[in-house]
Amino acid sequence: MTVKQRYLRVVHALFIVFLLIQFLPDRLVTDTYAGYAIWFAVGIEVLTLIVSALIKKPVSLNLFVDIVGFVYGLLIAWTLATAKFSVLKPALFPPPGKVFRQFIEDYDKILINIQSSIGIILQGYLLAIVIAVPLGLFLGWSARLGSAATYIAKFLGAIPPIVYIPYGIALLPTFRSVSVFVIFLATFWPVLGGTMSGVMNVDKKTIDSAKVLNVHPFTMLFSIMLPASLQQIFIGCNQGLTVSFVLLTSAEMIGAQSGLGYYIKNYSDFGDYTRTIVGLIVVGIVIVIISFIFNRIQKFLLRWKT
Repeated sequence: MTVKQRYLRVVHALFIVFLLIQFLPDRLVTDTYAGYAIWFAVGIEVLTLIVSALIKKPVSLNLFVDIVGFVYGLLIAWTLATAKFSVLKPALFPPPGKVFRQFIEDYDKILINIQSSIGIILQGYLLAIVIAVPLGLFLGWSARLGSAATYIAKFLGAIPPIVYIPYGIALLPTFRSVSVFVIFLATFWPVLGGTMSGVMNVDKKTIDSAKVLNVHPFTMLFSIMLPASLQQIFIGCNQGLTVSFVLLTSAEMIGAQSGLGYYIKNYSDFGDYTRTIVGLIVVGIVIVIISFIFNRIQKFLLRWKT
């Protein structure tokens, strides 16, 4: 790519626009902490320049600068609607500089809550996958068992896992174990259903060829059926991951003493909407990062289908 293609982008003009609107007078009586917002935008701009120099594919660069452009547009609209024109209520919608300042002050606290939430997600999610995938391979391999198990999985998977929280609280020793149990249920049924669907839809010619070669049943399941079913398995995993974050945040808002959901609920109860917005932003960032990692793993494991 040429220098023009890499650096002469609309996104850089948006960065300059954001800096220029800082010279407009503030309508708010309280401090807007505009310096924090400016340093945040400068950090994004520096990252954009570095990425523009390193990325080789135009498509990837276009995607990245489009995302950054959206962030700049949001910052501009946010600043104008709060600090500069006070269109929104300051108590409910603080200016971006105040939010970024609060993020820096609560960094340690936020990090602890992120670790708590991710730990629960990983425990319940990985446990569900470890159990659901082998079980789905076995049930899907048997046409009779697979047909019956599919309807059972659809029935049980249709029940929202969050309704089990009262039973989990009554039966399990800690709220963390209840949360892991809910995440397990949210992931188990989609992954089980996706695995069975993938196995039952494997090309019959592939199965017949393996039988002709007298392949061992264990090899048949894990070396032939599993790779052929990966696409359907990942659909179930992706569904389970999305639902897991929703359920975990909801569960943490009910009775947890840590986690991102607890962070948001705790401060919203006290009317601290600056920290509430910080929590919402952090939840979004964490979900995007985990989804990105998940998609990279999926693309790597399914690279043979490209």
